[in-house]
Amino acid sequence: MSESASIQMTIPNLTAMEALARRTAERVRPGDAILLEGPLGAGKTAFARAFLRALTGTPDLEVPSPTFTLVQSYDTARGPVHHFDLWRLSGPDALVELGWDDALADIVMVEWPERLGDERPGDALSIVIALGQNSGDDDARVVTLSGWPGRVP
Repeated sequence: MSESASIQMTIPNLTAMEALARRTAERVRPGDAILLEGPLGAGKTAFARAFLRALTGTPDLEVPSPTFTLVQSYDTARGPVHHFDLWRLSGPDALVELGWDDALADIVMVEWPERLGDERPGDALSIVIALGQNSGDDDARVVTLSGWPGRVP
């Protein structure tokens, strides 16, 4: 699979989204970036919560959305994970204050990655979550994965 290839799938419910997050956690390595894109309510934070619970091995881990703190860090078996929510970020220049450059040596997961501008990692796994169209099911999502050649979950 080339870097430009992508996989699209329908995720029927929250349980399936959590399973995708667990599969992603099995493949992540230090230095990886996961970019979560989609509208409000698409499931970005639900994915992040399941991903972090899988990596820490703590099924009831409290994983608040970092909307106001902008970044939350977690110790996991694979090393530190930095969960960024850039919704309120004024622009890529503000990343310096959040420790972005240092965090890239660890695992980073970013909600609202379009605010990264030129700081967007080129070798990231991009997960685009769209609300299901014409499925008649409000829980369904269409997820497009791209990046991580040979490791896409």
